[in-house]
Amino acid sequence: MTSIPDAKAPAAEVVLEAISLTKHFPVRRKLRDLFSHRKDAVHAVDDVNLTLRRGQVVALVGESGSGKSTIARLLAQLYPRTSGDIRLHGETTKVKGGAAFRRYCSQVQMIFQDPFASLNPTHTIRYHLTRSLKIHGNAGKTAEDLDRALIELLERVQLTPPERYLDKFPHELSGGQRQRVAIARALGARPEALLADEPVSMLDVSIRLGVLNLLRDLRDRLNLAILYITHDIASARYFADQTMVMYAGRMVEGGDSETVTQSPAHPYTRLLIDSAPDPDRLAGTSDAEGEDAGNGEPPSLIHPPAGCRFHPRCPFAMERCRTELPVPLEIGDAPGHWAACWLYDQNEKAEVAQ
Repeated sequence: MTSIPDAKAPAAEVVLEAISLTKHFPVRRKLRDLFSHRKDAVHAVDDVNLTLRRGQVVALVGESGSGKSTIARLLAQLYPRTSGDIRLHGETTKVKGGAAFRRYCSQVQMIFQDPFASLNPTHTIRYHLTRSLKIHGNAGKTAEDLDRALIELLERVQLTPPERYLDKFPHELSGGQRQRVAIARALGARPEALLADEPVSMLDVSIRLGVLNLLRDLRDRLNLAILYITHDIASARYFADQTMVMYAGRMVEGGDSETVTQSPAHPYTRLLIDSAPDPDRLAGTSDAEGEDAGNGEPPSLIHPPAGCRFHPRCPFAMERCRTELPVPLEIGDAPGHWAACWLYDQNEKAEVAQ
């Protein structure tokens, strides 16, 4: 059978989990360190927990360099993890290549940020999609089966009529059309989870919404679990069911998208929301307090600060924040809303009240 059937699996079933996921990149040692025991590393991702469920979108939000793309590559098994666990349908997975990696890729596919870089400019769209179908055994047995599958893939991503695109090269398509081809190539494996690494950031503003609506339609039709990586917290509210906020390699807040974006708890999440353009603020008519709060650069991930990594920029930092790593704390305003911030520690509140 060559067609892509609409998924019948139960919604909200856990597809992919990251448990205490950690990735450190070793730093090349300098000459003066050759005879010492010092081994520096970039702490790109530390102790991340993430769950992707069927029929749901989880947005991972943060500024550049926070570790979002590293998490996607870890989940795609493109990077080996330093520690932690990745579970596919509850089973630990650790693949390095070969048949095991191919089996994993048939269930977990990645969509890269730049569609022009992720497509080979010397090959046609037909080649890209045919290769995906054949590698994962979905091309059928005859040439007619293959043609039918190619047409269906392009129709799935709303590139119609399909015959118009099959024999074109990537440079002959617009950025939005190339990204739709990249999505179609991922669908050729019939995956259960899609890892979308800033899939609209390289596209014109006018066509970003169309690609997000396409991914939403695919989520509903195929019951996919989607990880949506972005630095635009407004699009996370529009597209995602859950939103996780990441700073300097650590998760700092999470919950349903409406709550996280409308009632942000962590000071860093508030900074992200306040950094979005606001006509009232630009005109000088808004009454925003502490508009200069949070300025500064992210910390070095080779030697990250002790305690909360946001404390050098946080306007509410306490002495405790400089020494103790905050744990996820329930906010209480909505089910599942949490923040890794000592401001919400009940013991801390009690001491302040006294």
